[in-house]
Amino acid sequence: MEAGPIESINHLLLQLAIILFLAKLAGEVCERYLRQPPVLGELIIGIIIGPYALGGIPLLGLGPLFPAPQSSSGLSVSNELYAVAQIGVVLLLFVAGLETDLKRFLRYGAPAALIALGGVVLPFFLGAAATWGFGFAPNMAAPTALFMGAILTATSVGITTRVLSDIKRLDSTESITILAAAVIDDVIGIIVLAIVVSLGISGVVSIGGIAALAGWAIGFWLALLAGGILLSVFISRFFLSFKVAGAAIALSLALAFFASALAGSFGLATIIGAYSIGLALSNTDVAKSVDRSLNAIYHFLVPVFFVVMGMQVNLGAMGQAWLFGIVVTVLAILGKLAGCGLPALGVGFGRLGALRIGLGMLPRGEVALIVAGVGLAYAVVSSEIFGVAVMVTIVTTLVAPPLLVRVFRRGASDKQPRD
Repeated sequence: MEAGPIESINHLLLQLAIILFLAKLAGEVCERYLRQPPVLGELIIGIIIGPYALGGIPLLGLGPLFPAPQSSSGLSVSNELYAVAQIGVVLLLFVAGLETDLKRFLRYGAPAALIALGGVVLPFFLGAAATWGFGFAPNMAAPTALFMGAILTATSVGITTRVLSDIKRLDSTESITILAAAVIDDVIGIIVLAIVVSLGISGVVSIGGIAALAGWAIGFWLALLAGGILLSVFISRFFLSFKVAGAAIALSLALAFFASALAGSFGLATIIGAYSIGLALSNTDVAKSVDRSLNAIYHFLVPVFFVVMGMQVNLGAMGQAWLFGIVVTVLAILGKLAGCGLPALGVGFGRLGALRIGLGMLPRGEVALIVAGVGLAYAVVSSEIFGVAVMVTIVTTLVAPPLLVRVFRRGASDKQPRD
């Protein structure tokens, strides 16, 4: 029998209470005793209490606190909890945009584009080649190989943003370049996924359709950013003109949610809309006005996102493809380090700066799972391949935070990118 709205709300409130308590507890352990960023603890606790681990076990007659999904949506949690988590990541990227220097972001746009391109091309090739080499595809052009390549191109900037925010380094040259490259990476990734899906379904790529999609995605992002910049002063004055308490914070969030929804309707990740509109407002008075209030909400919602992302991990889905998974995971790491790091060296960053950028683009997070889920839905990706995508997600998501903290504590980069 399906639970009514009151029962669903009560269960959601209980889930949020458990998530927030354990997230802060795990974050405290990581920060105080392990000298690691709190996000690492949030991810690990999500894996532990998720539906594929302790969360799926009935407790004190209440049933499973985080039951395994009963639908084919691909989510490991309820739609309601997932929605709360998505609000958290939208807030995370909106705050990151507000804290980014707009002028420096625009200045590093060209180097970031080159870095993003390298971070797509090399991992894609490595993923497709490995899938063919291990016999999971007859050739590198087969849909299964192409989907594995597409999975490896993904970048989950939410992880990196949280780490850089925790260590107060969001305004560094490398951080701004990472965020710019991640936005461009997402746009390129949408195009790559469209090509792979087209090949997987019909075996034919429509050049006109792909070109239209590329123009649509890039055009929307540029229009949103440019429009936000042009209207930013007016928006700031309008929001600050309200006398009712909390108006500026409420209106700013409304704008962030609207931009996110708009980005989603254009086929881009919602976080791109949130980051772009936050970036457009970054040099305005309203950005300074709402910063403290947003941080209070940030510490409530953002940990929920990272715990829920940990809950997506199903260790049992890896099947028997452990060796293949290990090799692909290593290639996923090397692909981003070299694919992003080498172009970073080419545009003028020093070795330390290039390493920071490569590590910043490393986490695959929920983005890789979304791509793998699309392949699973079209019966192009097997459960074993999906399990490998899970392995890549786990490892890259967990190793990036401590490594990022370490390399950013080694002082300033010795070089800056060329304009």
